[in-house]
Amino acid sequence: MYNRRKFIKLSAAGASLAVVSTDLLAKTVTAAPLAAGLPIVISTWGFGIAANQEAWKTLSKGGRALDAVEAGVKIPEADLTNHTVGRSGYPDRDGHVTLDACIMDEKGNCGAVAAMEYIAHPISIARLVMEKTPHVFLVGEGATQFAVEQGFKKERLLLPSSEKAWKEWLKKAEYKPIINIEDSKGIPGNQYNHDTIGMLALDVKGNISGACTTSGMAFKMHGRVGDSPIIGAGLYVDNEVGGATSTGVGEEVIRNVGSFLVVELMRQGYTPEAACKEAVQRIIKKKPDTAKEIQVGFLAINKKGEYGAYAIQKGFSFAVCNKNKQDLLIKGKSFY
Repeated sequence: MYNRRKFIKLSAAGASLAVVSTDLLAKTVTAAPLAAGLPIVISTWGFGIAANQEAWKTLSKGGRALDAVEAGVKIPEADLTNHTVGRSGYPDRDGHVTLDACIMDEKGNCGAVAAMEYIAHPISIARLVMEKTPHVFLVGEGATQFAVEQGFKKERLLLPSSEKAWKEWLKKAEYKPIINIEDSKGIPGNQYNHDTIGMLALDVKGNISGACTTSGMAFKMHGRVGDSPIIGAGLYVDNEVGGATSTGVGEEVIRNVGSFLVVELMRQGYTPEAACKEAVQRIIKKKPDTAKEIQVGFLAINKKGEYGAYAIQKGFSFAVCNKNKQDLLIKGKSFY
């Protein structure tokens, strides 16, 4: 028969063995070889190619995925021909250019800004929110104030071309998003745009980070915020599983917490493409009539470096860049 002292000794020994076993398992997992395709970066739409090229400069040198995605999406943010992202974005219906962005790293840290004016690179402010404040999300004037405090200069973002398009729109003041206008005639953006750039990267250490940035719907109601800056909607990263980002009409992505859903489906064993497809089908099932008139697409990557995408409508594309597939543009599969 065991007395109390023997029981305590045996329990302690068992606990020690469990700790040792857990440590050994952790070391085994950590030491597992990384996927041959790493590093890798993927992003939404054709203008993701230039963004990927910039991100690749960091990844190819062994840099951190977080640094890569920030640098990458700053390219379309600065592109004066891209009216869906950054400094040349079309204004809201009151003539204000307001920008949204979020960023998330491999540790689950995240930051976001929304409805921010006068600052050309919202992704950099989102990162500073993550790293310099106890908060996740800053909006409107507060976001702009924080940016100025961090050394960013305020500037007028409403370009003459954007102002001209806005004044032309005011003559009818009608809003009707055109599906996939981002890639129409090879020119990203138009007066009826509804897009963003979402980027996901895996670095040489196998860590995932993501970024998402947009100027939102052209001629939207002042104060409108879509899915792009919302963690779990426009972007979500779980370093144990993978990451996902979205594009299209943000209201429908928010209602379904789309990017979080895609990552959780991958946790259950879905491939990236299958997870994106399931997320799209849930949107369609809830609003089948609405789905026929809009575009929503998801893009995802898992820890193995496997990637995939799926959209409601045809025409969605995404860009891939790794050491084997430089500057590759892929047409995503779709429901319709």
